[in-house]
Amino acid sequence: MHLPTLWFILIGVLFVGYLFLEGFDYGVGTLLPFIGHTDNERRAVLATIGPVWDANEVWLITAGGAIFAAFPNWYATLFSGFYLALALLVVALIMRGVALEFRSKDDRPQWRARWDAVIVAGSAIPGFVWGVAMGNVLHGVPINAQMNYVGGFLTLLNPYALVGGIASLLLFVLHGALYLSLKSPVSLKERAVRIAWKIGGLTTVFYFGFVVLSYFFTNLAGKLGLDPGPIPVLAGCSMVAVGLMLRGHHFGWAFALSGATIALSTISVFLALYPRVMISTLNPAWDLTISNASSNNYSLTVMSIVAISALPFVLAYQAWTYWIFRKRVSLRETFHY
Repeated sequence: MHLPTLWFILIGVLFVGYLFLEGFDYGVGTLLPFIGHTDNERRAVLATIGPVWDANEVWLITAGGAIFAAFPNWYATLFSGFYLALALLVVALIMRGVALEFRSKDDRPQWRARWDAVIVAGSAIPGFVWGVAMGNVLHGVPINAQMNYVGGFLTLLNPYALVGGIASLLLFVLHGALYLSLKSPVSLKERAVRIAWKIGGLTTVFYFGFVVLSYFFTNLAGKLGLDPGPIPVLAGCSMVAVGLMLRGHHFGWAFALSGATIALSTISVFLALYPRVMISTLNPAWDLTISNASSNNYSLTVMSIVAISALPFVLAYQAWTYWIFRKRVSLRETFHY
């Protein structure tokens, strides 16, 4: 296989893994005060993601490292152009991690309430930022012939991208609510299900609203046609099927389908881009592609050998971690959050 294509696919896989796994972390953190009404309940909610949230973030670090090594021009343009947005994302993630560790260091209600607010903000902001970023990547941004981003921060806050941000945040919250229906204490399960019901319809509206807007604000129709293909169609079907599974009280299937919606939607973004990695709104000739943005063949070859050798062990370890902590959390347990 063409090595730049291989690495484009691997980076897509990393983002799929990250958004699927970290997606329910974002949702759980955002829903913390709505699911947990007492301190012990909130500690139980945090315990559902406690053993896995930091490992889930490794997928993002790996994806960023892969972009840096495989497509340095993509990395340079993306991280310089989206600098403020990415800085906001990183600060939110850092503060959330600090809050998860510091929350239990003091018993005072005011102390824990402040850190709870940080957890909510540190979960909601990244969920929104990722949608805005995806919207701008699909829409395109002003990139000149030297592969430099020449827009400003407000350029990224266009209506199309903002709708994408709301859609992604709602989808992550729904994903988190469904995760809590499987992992939270039985006494909190009904709250999670009720929230999933309440937010499911709104999520569907914004999700398909973003899809419709994509045909007007991007070249999706020109590249994929009115029929975008099986993967985007399956993403839409998965979104609709979440409600059907909720209606039938099949919460495990509902969670799997919300995850499938996230995964298939992410794949759809990469399909819509290929062979480009960033779209220039100034001139199509200035698009960054897997060819003009990639490292040399030798670097990609060495990276491929290392990645293919190490990836099975990483996946096996994370699968083992989820298997070990697969049981539902109980309010009778002692929590450290």
